[in-house]
Amino acid sequence: MGRSRTLAATLALAVGLAVLGEAEARPRTSPPDPIASFFGRLFGAGGFASARQVVPFRAGYKPGTVVISTSQRRLYYVLGGGQAIAYGVGVGRPGFTWSGTKTVTMKREWPDWRPPAQMLRRRPDLPRYMPGGLGNPLGARALYLGGSLYRIHGSNEPETIGYAVSSGCIRMTNADVIDLYNRVHVGTKVIVQP
Repeated sequence: MGRSRTLAATLALAVGLAVLGEAEARPRTSPPDPIASFFGRLFGAGGFASARQVVPFRAGYKPGTVVISTSQRRLYYVLGGGQAIAYGVGVGRPGFTWSGTKTVTMKREWPDWRPPAQMLRRRPDLPRYMPGGLGNPLGARALYLGGSLYRIHGSNEPETIGYAVSSGCIRMTNADVIDLYNRVHVGTKVIVQP
């Protein structure tokens, strides 16, 4: 009996890894299928392996700058010395992408959420207010980008990281947004590239 359970668990792991591998090969414009979502939650992967890591980065930005590559689904926190910390992110779905330069004007831990009027017109079923917490779509932290409706924030849907599914905000895993939150200050420049 114990051997058959071990074999079943091994088979489930192999199938899950194969499904996640297939998700890697698909364009990242929609969330993964339910099986990939299950294994993504189980093993911590999102749309692709999005482990936070230090990478070479020679783009000429000052240390402390945040650079988001929408096409790469990556956020870079510039360290200087030709390096940056790369984080996997979820980005705006088609029709909701944007680019430009913004500044972090406010930071919040476990932020409350009030959907903007534009979102409520599209989705009148949404609550008008949701207090911060585990069920809140802004996740554990939010960095507000001045002069816009957009934020860099955590997510209670980590399986969406690596995909273009948001209404324009930049989504991160809660662990990654906490790490970034602790590095970024009000006044930090954020550059969003196509």
